[in-house]
Order: sequence, then C-alpha cells, then structure tokens
Amino acid sequence: MTTLGPSRQDPVGGGAGEGMSDWPTGRLLSTAARLVEHAWVEVLDELGLTHAGLIVLHVLGEGPFSQRDLARRARVETQTMSRTLERLEREGYVTRTRDPEDGRRHLVARTEAGAAAWQAARSREADLFPPLSQHDALRDALLEIIDAVAAKRWSGS
Repeated sequence: MTTLGPSRQDPVGGGAGEGMSDWPTGRLLSTAARLVEHAWVEVLDELGLTHAGLIVLHVLGEGPFSQRDLARRARVETQTMSRTLERLEREGYVTRTRDPEDGRRHLVARTEAGAAAWQAARSREADLFPPLSQHDALRDALLEIIDAVAAKRWSGS
C-alpha cells in the first residue's frame, strides 16, 4: 500500500501533522482554528466579506432584523455590528430601512447580492474543507467544547 505522505506519528517528512499525535486537545484545536481562519480570510476577502459580515448574511437569511437584534444573534456588541453593517451596505449586500412599526429604528435586510455572496461563501467552504467521515461527531464535540468554555467564561467562575 502506498501512502501519500508521512503520518502524524512519522517524525520525518515534514507533513502538516508531523509530531502532533501527542499534543493536548486544546493545542490541536488552537492550531486547527488558526489554519482554518487563515484559509477562510483569503476566501472571504475575495468575496468582499469578513467573518462578521458572513455571520450577518447568514442570520439575515431568516428575514430582516434590527441592528440590536442582529448584534444579539451574532453575539457581538451593537457598535461592532454597526461597523459590520456599514461595510456590508457599501458592498451592496444589505439595506437598512426605517421600521414601519417604530420609526426610531432601522431594519436590516439581505439584498440579492448579499444572498449570492453568502451562497458563494458556503460553496467555497465546501470546496475548501473536505468532508470528514465523522463530521457530525466532530461538530457535536466542537459545540460541546464551545458550550462548556463559554459557560465558564460568562458565568463569572
């Protein structure tokens, strides 16, 4: 049987996973997150998006929301959301209109260009990250880790 490169246990060959089999889980997650983020930033840059912008376009697939509701759903501060929306509006990906029920606030909606950019990002994501045989198990484990760490972080303990 022919192998395409060194295994994670193989200290020779300079493979991406070289020497990582004994790393703690946190270090593996951190390394994977950095690699994924760098790859994602390149893709999103090509589409005129940021991570935050992609999250907003995703949330807006459910319909228009106020800036405050968007910030809450994206788990960011309202000021951060404001900057994200300004950029998305400049790109033509969202529109802001007065709320007919409350003239003091605006509703943000995804445009056709925004929907196309979101779909292009989703397509590129599928191309960029290969499917995993245990994809659901990995997602479940990541969600469990995020929930546990977030609960400790925001509970004050």
